[in-house]
Amino acid sequence: MNHTDLRSSLEQWLDVNWDPMLSLREWWSRLAGAGYAMAGLDPTAGGLGLDGDGVTVVRRALADRGCMGPPGGIGTMLAAPTLAVHGTQAQIARYVRPILTGESAWCQLFSEPNAGSDLASVQTRAVQDGDDWVITGQKVWTSGGHLADMGMLLARTNPDEPAHRGISWFAFPMDQAGVEIRPLREMTGDAVFNEVFLDEARVSNDALIGPLHGGWKVAGTTLSVERTSLGAAKVDLPAESPGEIAGQLDRRVGELLESSEAGEDFLSGTHLGQEDVDLWIELARRHGRNDDPVIRQRLAHLSTLVSINWWTAQRAADADVPGDANLAKLAMSELFREFRSAGCDIVGAEAMIAGPGREHGWTVPDLTLFSPAPSIYGGTDQIQRNIIGERVLGLPREPR
Repeated sequence: MNHTDLRSSLEQWLDVNWDPMLSLREWWSRLAGAGYAMAGLDPTAGGLGLDGDGVTVVRRALADRGCMGPPGGIGTMLAAPTLAVHGTQAQIARYVRPILTGESAWCQLFSEPNAGSDLASVQTRAVQDGDDWVITGQKVWTSGGHLADMGMLLARTNPDEPAHRGISWFAFPMDQAGVEIRPLREMTGDAVFNEVFLDEARVSNDALIGPLHGGWKVAGTTLSVERTSLGAAKVDLPAESPGEIAGQLDRRVGELLESSEAGEDFLSGTHLGQEDVDLWIELARRHGRNDDPVIRQRLAHLSTLVSINWWTAQRAADADVPGDANLAKLAMSELFREFRSAGCDIVGAEAMIAGPGREHGWTVPDLTLFSPAPSIYGGTDQIQRNIIGERVLGLPREPR
């Protein structure tokens, strides 16, 4: 289907199905049933199999109609794409559908205190007990863990295998005895990340995704999708955090739209777009800096970087080219640093005055506080460069 036909078909669908009086649960269920919740997924997993441009057409049509966006968060960003590739059809039916309808929120249980960017050092243990696996260990930097129903768990199932082997990937239920979640307060004042302590928690053998001891390959898909998604520049839509714990599913969509901001779930800080350039341009006008040639050049540079970021992310999403996902992640980190520097140049000393948080897009102080994070989460910039150098360019490995 060409993009014109896709847009026309979606607009006809919206004429029948969009209603601000619907509950969020019903609206997300309708989006999922039509394949629009994650239109880029393969149809066997509940999507439409669209490329990046097609997904943009869908999001733009929803934005132009003033609709609430599809479910956001780790489930749609990472879990569903990974499950669609490595899950059995039964596992896809069991896990992906609730992600698309927003009934199930997910988190990522990968990083540990001694295994952050070096995930091959994972020490969380999984010991088989009949049809279950008993899980003991600690995870950290778990985005949205406090809202999650399920977790993507990496655990060592065979401690006698070399580092990259003997690791398995499980769809792990969070609401059970043996799981303790502690929030980590950031310098921004938010607590998006969490520590998760696992003390003989359980996961069933049929929740093993991919082969036993073969979780490293499954995790590679998750990490590739993560780096591409974090680097992506998307059409902003009002959003709400999914899952029962977030407590929004039975509220009316129209009521939520009155208080929602574009991208306002816990992953709202993962991309910057042209609307943020426009915000900085308006900021320059208010501070009388819009005629300053240096500031004008900085703003033009930001607009250029946004476009480059978009094209890089689209290439990474649409083609399996080694290194593209890592380049998209690096481009996103650079974009945040440039936005921070330009904002500080525009407002001067006001950049040091932190307020209660942003109301309509970023403020310079909160972006300044947040800006180091993109170069760390999802694999540090240094790790991305190592991957590109060693695995793509074939350069000698860094000494260990």
